[in-house]
Amino acid sequence: MMAGGTGKRLWPLSRKNRPKQVLKLLAGHNLLEQCIERLIPIFDVRNILVLANADYVDLVRETSPQVPYQNVIPEPTVRDTAGAIGLAATILTKFDPDATMAIVTADQIIEPAEVLQQALTDGLTFINNSPDTLLTFGINPTFPSTQLGYIKCGSGKHIRDCKNSVHPVEAYSEKPDLETAQKYLQDGDYLWNSGMFIWKARTILAHLAHHLPESAMPLQRIKADWDSPNQATTLQEWFPKLPKISIDFAVMEKADDVHAIRLDCRWLDMGSFAALADIISSDKDNNIVIAGHSELLDCRDSIFVTEDKEHLIAAIGLQNMVVAHTPDATLICHADATQRLKDLLAVIEKNTGDKFL
Repeated sequence: MMAGGTGKRLWPLSRKNRPKQVLKLLAGHNLLEQCIERLIPIFDVRNILVLANADYVDLVRETSPQVPYQNVIPEPTVRDTAGAIGLAATILTKFDPDATMAIVTADQIIEPAEVLQQALTDGLTFINNSPDTLLTFGINPTFPSTQLGYIKCGSGKHIRDCKNSVHPVEAYSEKPDLETAQKYLQDGDYLWNSGMFIWKARTILAHLAHHLPESAMPLQRIKADWDSPNQATTLQEWFPKLPKISIDFAVMEKADDVHAIRLDCRWLDMGSFAALADIISSDKDNNIVIAGHSELLDCRDSIFVTEDKEHLIAAIGLQNMVVAHTPDATLICHADATQRLKDLLAVIEKNTGDKFL
């Protein structure tokens, strides 16, 4: 399970040491808890690895006590998904050279969970019978998104002992413009790229060694010292030497034998305040309110958020605004300006350091 992102687009709720995965915005639950709950019916919890940024690995362990302590792996620095997946595959092959691994992310909402669980079960069956293949999961698009990548799939084939068909992947496409996204939606062969995968650990390591050769030495050094007294020191020294690149750019767009399973479900990448509108019911004035106490006069089309159940949010006459409260920082901005949060954080860091980050 990849849980390494910080979620800058949800600042000030999410911080460097408190990522979006542990925010209790969903009826008192967080994304990390929900992801683990989806996996437990399929996987023994002892076989679940969680990769998290070293800055908040203790918080992840506290939030998910059912996962063994040593199974929460600290990433010394951000190396994107290729580094995280390479590290997980390296650890698995240390103990089981023939391990099959499923990669999921901790910041997604997937409903109903049974759709993903069946797809994971089918994917494991498919990969165990086709060990040199790479399998990804695509989401049936519901609108022409310009914020997501796409994969183009060929005709599906029935696989023995699988309820889902498996499709050959013909092409990857990065975030398109609106006109292209509309064509993808009408075409019917394009799926949203979910960022979830299944493959043999040794197979993805072979692809990384071939397509990203500079990753080979760091992963070999980490594997040699894993589960030894030098484990932490070697990880700290060699993990930052991995290239910072996504698994899509590093491997998936270059590999030949890639297949996909369609997921026909409600799927949301919880990456922004706007995404809250897709999971939280609005009030009569189309406001999204996550707060223990709120009093709103003549406010509409706005988002008000605090995790402090005893804090009162009160507002008058706001329209199309975002108000996000935390004990030490409060964000107030027009809803259309939230894409500039990274710029704002750069200014905050320049003026105050990382105190509020």
